[in-house]
Amino acid sequence: MSLRSTIDFLLYQWLDAESLNQRARFADHSRDTFDAVLDTCERIAREKYAPFNRTVDTQEPHFDGEKVILPQVTHDAQKAYAESGMLSAAQDYDMGGMQLPYTLEAAANAFFAMASVSIGSGMLTTGNANLLMVHGTEAQKEAFARHEFSGRFSGTMCLSEPQAGSSLSDVMTRAVPDGDDFEADPLGPRFRLKGNKMWISAGEHELTENIIHLVLAKIPGPDGKLIPGTRGISLFIVPKKMVNAQGELTGVRNDVALAGLNHKLGWRGTTNTLLNFGEGKYPVDGLAGAVGYLVGKPHEGLRCMFHMMNEARIGVGMAATMLGMAGYHASLEYARNRPQGRPITGAGKDPSAPQSRIIEHADVKRMLLAQKAYCEGALALELYCARLVDEHHTAAAEAADEARLLLEVLTPIAKSWPSEWCLEANSLAIQVHGGYGYTRDFPVEQYWRDNRLNMIHEGTHGIQAMDLLGRKVVMEGGKGLKLLAGRINSTIERAIQVPELAAHANALGKALQHVGSATKAAWATGVPGDALANAVPYMQAFGHTVLAWIWLDVALVAGTSVAGTSAARSSGAGTLGALRYFYHYELPKIGAWLQVVEDRDRTCADFPEELF
Repeated sequence: MSLRSTIDFLLYQWLDAESLNQRARFADHSRDTFDAVLDTCERIAREKYAPFNRTVDTQEPHFDGEKVILPQVTHDAQKAYAESGMLSAAQDYDMGGMQLPYTLEAAANAFFAMASVSIGSGMLTTGNANLLMVHGTEAQKEAFARHEFSGRFSGTMCLSEPQAGSSLSDVMTRAVPDGDDFEADPLGPRFRLKGNKMWISAGEHELTENIIHLVLAKIPGPDGKLIPGTRGISLFIVPKKMVNAQGELTGVRNDVALAGLNHKLGWRGTTNTLLNFGEGKYPVDGLAGAVGYLVGKPHEGLRCMFHMMNEARIGVGMAATMLGMAGYHASLEYARNRPQGRPITGAGKDPSAPQSRIIEHADVKRMLLAQKAYCEGALALELYCARLVDEHHTAAAEAADEARLLLEVLTPIAKSWPSEWCLEANSLAIQVHGGYGYTRDFPVEQYWRDNRLNMIHEGTHGIQAMDLLGRKVVMEGGKGLKLLAGRINSTIERAIQVPELAAHANALGKALQHVGSATKAAWATGVPGDALANAVPYMQAFGHTVLAWIWLDVALVAGTSVAGTSAARSSGAGTLGALRYFYHYELPKIGAWLQVVEDRDRTCADFPEELF
């Protein structure tokens, strides 16, 4: 099944995206407008992104002494994406948006992620502007967010520092009031920032007129010292170039300087930078210090930034999913056309017989089925989470709050599960290609390199696991976990009535019970160190259980297609085959993962450093 037909099925038959048009915010839309958006994005991705995925991998960004140079194809793709309106797709009409459901925005962006995730499709810019729409002042929305949505400006998120990667409590960037009248600036309380930020994607380029950095920094206390921990962190808008209240460039460069470009394993089409803030290279009004405008209240920067981080985590999950999908489609095509080996019969191999295509071999089918199960299942998960975002924003109060809680629990899975298992799909795609897969003559090695980033950025795998087990499943008395269990049990109750799904429904019920008992066992002592020592195996088991549920829920709808057209019957049968694979080969893995969780096994936690 093609990507478009997969997306259409998930959107319209499984998630019933058309029903969103009954809500006031989306009343102007229809299946026709949704399809027009998908058609446009599919075309741009096919024409402006996919042909140049290898180009941006081999022609890495470089600094010529004055500016960062990117291939012209990147400029062309950025322009086409901005002109499509996708940067502001979900925004209000008066902000230049389409008031498109996030479900459709996520689905449309999948085409770009599969075509060339490295060129990028504005995830950071949209997330940056969306944060300002929630936490910024009206002046900040007009001067910065509006121009990000139009594509004039682009955005970043600046959290990590050379000495503080994931440990944000240790950031050292300082922000001090800029003069006695610092609170009178129309763009917000004005500060001067000094510090260094590391791993900043899209931190320097010439793709847009301006770059709007959202920077975490600490305001010193009365004693001049930085407040320890995350309590002291505030959030600031730091533009590369100074603007007036209308967002017009003033001609003054802010004191933000490129210190270096990071040379990456993959995802090379996007610059990744070390930035120096306030070193004095570009003094403003004769003074060193990057000018920044406070967002929200002092010391609440991390709360504001999490709005962008959670959005980015779903985006990372979609990127990982579509990189896996790209490898799956490439290896499927290769397997269908590559002759190698002959069938084994009772009399052995007949060397005079024609060669078999490798897709006829059982082990190659296993690798292709694994990729299909991982990637199509992950795509369904990401779109389900996107649908929850729409529920959270536009449903009635009770349903909206349920969506919020479900997103709290599912976001770590939406980010981490595709990052691990769609990366495994990329590895299998290389294996299907054999030796050719290990060369640059075929695209699958690049997909693996590009995807390896996703277990690292926007919260590493281990951090997502600790967030899930340490916070999300126990927050508000475990209400989110109970809600998710209720959704899963509803699917089980429906599936158990279908003869060909009943065994899978029972297996899912047992898996859900096992996750529940393991969660209680992990926290039995009430000691975080005991519970979290095996947070990653817990997350792996939790994620596999969630994906087993997603597949079963999708199969309930796909099963009705078996009696339809020839294409629908093929699609439905393919879905049921992938479901069967996942339940036979993947779901049984959770037993080993949960065993160490239930035992609160400290083999790893207590292993002496000197014995490594």
